[in-house]
Amino acid sequence: MHRVVALVRPVQSTFELGCAVEVFGTERQGVPGHYAFETCTQTPGQVPTTGGYAISVARGLAALDTADTVIIPGWLPVEEPLSVPVRRALLRAHARGARLVTICSGVFALARTGLLDGRAATTHWARAEQLRREFPRVRVEEDRLYVDHGDVATSAGAGAGLDLCLHLVRRDHGAAYAALLARHMVLGPPREDGRARHAPPPPPGDALDGLLAWADERLGTPLSVNDLAGHAGVSPRTLARRFADQLGTSPGAWLLARRVAAARTLLEETDLPVEAIATRVGLTSAVNLRRRFRSRVGATPGAYRRAFRVP
Repeated sequence: MHRVVALVRPVQSTFELGCAVEVFGTERQGVPGHYAFETCTQTPGQVPTTGGYAISVARGLAALDTADTVIIPGWLPVEEPLSVPVRRALLRAHARGARLVTICSGVFALARTGLLDGRAATTHWARAEQLRREFPRVRVEEDRLYVDHGDVATSAGAGAGLDLCLHLVRRDHGAAYAALLARHMVLGPPREDGRARHAPPPPPGDALDGLLAWADERLGTPLSVNDLAGHAGVSPRTLARRFADQLGTSPGAWLLARRVAAARTLLEETDLPVEAIATRVGLTSAVNLRRRFRSRVGATPGAYRRAFRVP
């Protein structure tokens, strides 16, 4: 039996912990049980939560010594340092082969162990810049639902914690078992490639001298990186450097992300056929839209519309 231990702390985020409980710690009729789940904390006893109630946690950090997977379901406030005992317990668990997993803000705790140095990680997009600033050796990819390195894994916002947990179930016990579990949880189409379904909003203000707003208004045209550079009055190389410095991405990747985001909005809010949406967002054809959309979103346009169409 695979032992999963969630490391909780005051004040514990309830939804993030609930993600782990639902996937690894809930018995369901007709679903084989492959996981043994428990919680632990540095000081056993009553642990207050963000929901205004306390939970009783009986196990201390020694529970991590026999865990196969350690989950950090949020870490609030994110500025809270790791205590020496917690840091040692996490590093000890990792050293003997345990998998360390974070949900949403839990990545800040894992980053303080040094285990994410030189690696990609993700968190909620609203915290991405803070994570990047405080841990410059971590490669922050806020457009990912989750990033799994095998020994460590991180997820974006709280909802993405479910995606990561189910991804780990697929890895442990196969797609059929994970699909059975997801059906019992009444979840929508699986998001398996780690790309965010809901992208962060564009930066506020007049970022990059109005270029982003200008490009957003022209997504339906055959806009290229050279067109962006020409409007900005700089070389493509200079434009790439500005995008990397200010947005942490390339002009081409940003342009594609905006086109996919525009397609997502049209799928949610209109009944336009996929071919027409492809033309409106500058992806030229339904085939190209389906390929790009599935690559970034993890579902086909049709599946996405069925799940998220606004009446």
